[in-house]
Amino acid sequence: MNAADRISVLAGWAGAATLAFCLAASPTWAQPAGARPFSPPRDSSMPPGEAGAQIRLGQRLTNETARLLPGNVGNALNCSSCHLGAGKVAKASPFVGVWNDYPGYNPRAGRDVTLTERINGCFRRSMNGKPLPPDSREMRAMLAYMRWLSADVPRGDRTGRGIGKINKDLVPDPVRGKAVYAASCASCHGDDGQGRKRDGEFVFPPLWGPQSFNIGAGMARTYTAAAFVLHNMPIAHGLNAPLGQGGALSPQDAVDVAEYFTHQPRPDFPDRLKDWPKGGKPKDARD
Repeated sequence: MNAADRISVLAGWAGAATLAFCLAASPTWAQPAGARPFSPPRDSSMPPGEAGAQIRLGQRLTNETARLLPGNVGNALNCSSCHLGAGKVAKASPFVGVWNDYPGYNPRAGRDVTLTERINGCFRRSMNGKPLPPDSREMRAMLAYMRWLSADVPRGDRTGRGIGKINKDLVPDPVRGKAVYAASCASCHGDDGQGRKRDGEFVFPPLWGPQSFNIGAGMARTYTAAAFVLHNMPIAHGLNAPLGQGGALSPQDAVDVAEYFTHQPRPDFPDRLKDWPKGGKPKDARD
């Protein structure tokens, strides 16, 4: 990662509204022998003119979602709260390559969905808000940004994608998780999980409560949250953490703390009862 891209990633984390759950993860993570490196395009490679302006707007909307789309975001989160570094960080739910996956089958919906539908699912669940009109300027910009990030990724290439893995046989202990939270998370996200602000805007987002993701969000699931925490949380290293310092917690720590914070009070999402209509509901999906 060059200096310009490093600055871009840090800006995406610490910018107008959110640092997501941690200060971590880097696109330069260990690759299997012979694998294609995870290498998001540089911001400097955005095209000129109207096309570039649309892509840049999409990136801004990713980093400043709550501020720029207050009518659609019902909490204090941004897209970059879960898609770190404006979707350019490996194992932090990157947007790099995501364009190639859609339309595609979504087990939670029980049908094929478009990328537009997937984005709006995040607005309804993670943002606890309202969907964007499919033909809106903002939706077109977000799609353009994701398409630009995916332009050089071969179809089917999953390098750096997702949030990493965790052993789902680990049994969570929320009492121990509360202690892990106090020791490793509260300094950024607050003793009460309500996040921390600077100059009136969230620098560290709320992990529960009315300004956090609702119960239907993927991050409300214990093992999903645990995988994200495990691979993206060098809280022990603080604000000066170098990129690529994931793994500050053990897998058991991550599962325990995820069980603790995901089961704290948060907004409901009644439509979750319609999820997985064809079966296969994960064991950590919320009832």
